[in-house]
Amino acid sequence: MIARAMTDATLAQRLLQGDRRALARAITLVEDDRPEGWELVREVYPHTGHAAVVGFTGPPGAGKSTLIGALTKARREAGRTVGVLSIDPSSPFTQGALLGDRIRLSEHFLDPGVFIRSMANRGALGGLSEAALQAALLLDAAGRKDVFVETVGVGQAEIDIIDHADTIVLVLMPGSGDSIQALKAGVMEIPDVIVINKADHPLTDTMVREIRGVLSLANLDRSPEQVRASWRVPIIKTEATHGKGVQELVESLEAHRSHILEAGQLEERRRRNLHNEVLAIATARLRRGLEEDLAEDTDFQRLLEEVVKRQLDPASAATLLLERGSPVQRAIE
Repeated sequence: MIARAMTDATLAQRLLQGDRRALARAITLVEDDRPEGWELVREVYPHTGHAAVVGFTGPPGAGKSTLIGALTKARREAGRTVGVLSIDPSSPFTQGALLGDRIRLSEHFLDPGVFIRSMANRGALGGLSEAALQAALLLDAAGRKDVFVETVGVGQAEIDIIDHADTIVLVLMPGSGDSIQALKAGVMEIPDVIVINKADHPLTDTMVREIRGVLSLANLDRSPEQVRASWRVPIIKTEATHGKGVQELVESLEAHRSHILEAGQLEERRRRNLHNEVLAIATARLRRGLEEDLAEDTDFQRLLEEVVKRQLDPASAATLLLERGSPVQRAIE
């Protein structure tokens, strides 16, 4: 006989005990924006904050999924439980995740010590959706010692991950135009570890020199004491498909975590992350409420028509909308 459905109370209890089915159910509730899902997050939140959360970003095709698969294997051999949250581009029709990249992680599907979940970014420009951030908390609450968050790979805009991980890994590959663009972009300011994957490429050493040049520029505005005290971003060459360089990556991740713990930076990072996450969730919900309120608002439609006819500029229209107050206030409430 099939076991009776779990109540909300037992779902939280089983999640905290590491039950995989409870964890899967909890993430589904959050992803579907169900009230009981958010209530569950509220209940288990005091039990979070123990996992080492590592975010992986970088251009599409750099091999992030393959690298995470190799890293997961290494962490399991060390006896650590792992949660992998892979953010995929959304389907333009269903808003669901396009799950092609999960093939690279298929060897871990049957390992009870590994939990893998694909989620859609739901159009979030920074690569992470509101539900994805809560899913990472649920993985933490379920006792996963390492939580790897792989973002969608949208290139230069994909810097949201800095607000939601303890350590940021930027994955690049040599000979790629996207990687060269990444060297020029703000994304180069966020990594704690840089990985050049597919390092058997003949342009690998050239790329290492280019990256070191970019990183050295970042130190020009710092004093010698600040440079010595700060974390020196390592550049690691890997061939994830063959497992080469993965152990060096593991050592760099552990060294970075030790560094931020000793320097008291972990708590500071998490405070900043939580500050930004609260604002991000509030902003997302405010926008949704405002859009719902204005959908049938004839005054707003007239205002928009003035913008379309070039009789009013968008900034002035937004100011008038905010001065009206009522739709915004209803959205807040």
